[in-house]
Amino acid sequence: MLTRLEIMDTTLRDGEQMKNVSYSPDEKLTLSKILLEEIRVDRIEVTSAKVSKGENDAVRKIVEWANRNRYGEKIEVLGFVDIHESADWISKLEGKVINILSKGSLKHLTTQLKKTKEQHLKEIKETIRYANKKGLICNIWFEDWSNGMIDSPDYVYFLLDHLREENIKRFMLPDTLGILYPSQVYNFIKEIILKYPGLHFDFHGHNDYGLATANTIAAAEAGVKGVHCTANGMGERAGNAALDEVVVGIRDFLKIETTVDEKKLFNLSKTVEAFSTYRIAANKPISGENVFTQTAGIHADGDRKGNLYTSKLLPERFNRKRQYSLGKLSGKSNLDFNLEEIGLQISKKQKMDVLNKIVELSDKKKTITTADLPYIVSDVLNTPEENIFKLKAYNILTSHSTRPVATIKMLYKTNGNPDFIELEESAQGNGGYDAFMNAIKKIFKKINLDLPLLVDYIITIPPGGKTDSLVQCTITWEMENKNFITKGVNSDQVLAAVEATAKMINVVALLGKEKLK
Repeated sequence: MLTRLEIMDTTLRDGEQMKNVSYSPDEKLTLSKILLEEIRVDRIEVTSAKVSKGENDAVRKIVEWANRNRYGEKIEVLGFVDIHESADWISKLEGKVINILSKGSLKHLTTQLKKTKEQHLKEIKETIRYANKKGLICNIWFEDWSNGMIDSPDYVYFLLDHLREENIKRFMLPDTLGILYPSQVYNFIKEIILKYPGLHFDFHGHNDYGLATANTIAAAEAGVKGVHCTANGMGERAGNAALDEVVVGIRDFLKIETTVDEKKLFNLSKTVEAFSTYRIAANKPISGENVFTQTAGIHADGDRKGNLYTSKLLPERFNRKRQYSLGKLSGKSNLDFNLEEIGLQISKKQKMDVLNKIVELSDKKKTITTADLPYIVSDVLNTPEENIFKLKAYNILTSHSTRPVATIKMLYKTNGNPDFIELEESAQGNGGYDAFMNAIKKIFKKINLDLPLLVDYIITIPPGGKTDSLVQCTITWEMENKNFITKGVNSDQVLAAVEATAKMINVVALLGKEKLK
């Protein structure tokens, strides 16, 4: 079995075929740099030849950067069996690699191209030889190869028999419609490799049955030298094999290494999420919001007593951290983990009271986060700490001709002082909420509190699109290398953000109350 596998990422080509996804030239260049310099995949496929002027500009930028930094042969462009058109397009942009899309099943050939296998073979060879004359490295796709192996294997072997001596670096075998299951992939790949041991084969999986990752691992086990993936499993229909899942799977199950830096995968996932505007599913392996979160109390208890519910998939591998959710299934250990996270200490009796309150709120469908804990503790213990800060008044003004401005009056009280002190500040900003935050910064500076970093900001409304719908603003903050979330609900988007921020202010005050003496 191989000990090292080549990874080709096609986020920028096949991944961009996902509905409503289109990357700008600058976004494509940024992702190319991340994939090759930080993630360290072996190759990237960046576009299809002749698609649009925008793609022309994107490829030119990527190729210019890649050639300056010795990545030129790592940049691939999908081309077609068109003799010279694709090769000329790529060559004009100073690209170095063409991935020629041929037909890998007899049905595709006769139905779509309406040609004989001899005609198609002749045109493939002419395209390869012309591309070679232009100085291009040639890889070849066998589109619909999976159906070819099921329905017309003689045709697949006809192509391989007559192309094996051509100047082709890689033969790429796609499960174009995602119709195979792992044992089929293994058997087909094994059969081909035994018949053509001197050729380099890649496998390209699609996820229509949810098997893209499993099929890709099966292909690696069968002996392919390269596999294709996309960040977040992006791609047409149900998408492609997810880069993070494949890299981790082949390493943990098959002991096959790659050049990929696991610690950078989560950041790549979030960057693609931002550029594509497609949110990652919360339960997506490796990169989903919930995948390193234990909910059941028995799991948290087992982890606390001996990491009984952990596996090789440790969150630290990906620069992430395990979390323990709070809800009606929570136990004492869930609460202990979260209290430690924010640095609160309470008695055993108080913990039981807080846990009962959490269960009560969860039964009412309220989502409980670590950031809610100080409020729940304050409520249960009947302490005044939740009122360290109060927003007495605020005014946020936006207009067409001037910069937005916010004025706020805030009440706060220091330790041992029963009376509130009032502070007022005004500030401008690039938007209403930015102006509000700038005013908050001024107040925090006066009272020697550090403002946490805003990490993520999500606005959601109920289905239906009514203009008077309630808006929920969910903000993720980072303080002392720890994240916490606050939420606000209001019919006005900016005011929902203000409510979420007001909760943040009291969390910061409670955790940093020593500074308020």
